[in-house]
Amino acid sequence: MKKSSIPMEKTLKVKTKNVTANIRTLRQYREYSQEYVASKIKISQNGYSKLELGAIRLTIDHLFGIADVLEVDPLILLTIKPDDVLKTAISDPVSNPIML
Repeated sequence: MKKSSIPMEKTLKVKTKNVTANIRTLRQYREYSQEYVASKIKISQNGYSKLELGAIRLTIDHLFGIADVLEVDPLILLTIKPDDVLKTAISDPVSNPIML
């Protein structure tokens, strides 16, 4: 197995930042406040803000809850680059059910 030149910790930070950027982008696109999403997933607005900022870890429960509130497949949040998340989520509403 080839050893990566980028430490795993740094790679995880970048991926986490991409996921939280996707969440923020889609939340803002839907014109949802942090308080609204937080109330739907049953956490405080402050806690939600910390999730979006990456100050606390995003649990799988919160990821699925946020995806449900944003009406998007969780895989979109996990796999798409932040610059492409809106285009991807909106381009195929059957596979990626984001409501317009």
